[in-house]
Amino acid sequence: MKQIPLTELVATKGQAFAAKALGVSPAAISKAISAERNISVTCNQDGTFEAHELKSFPAQAIPKKSAA
Repeated sequence: MKQIPLTELVATKGQAFAAKALGVSPAAISKAISAERNISVTCNQDGTFEAHELKSFPAQAIPKKSAA
């Protein structure tokens, strides 16, 4: 098993591959990266992938930056 950040998986294999491997849409991968979510991907020996997000507890809402 090897763990890598989601951003590294996307950089090496591409967004479409990461989305298919994790069973989500490419848009979900894009949104997770844009939101700077702390997601680690485990590459299993059988070729499957699992993703886990590390976040603080209790989760604190992060104020969004205004466009102005």
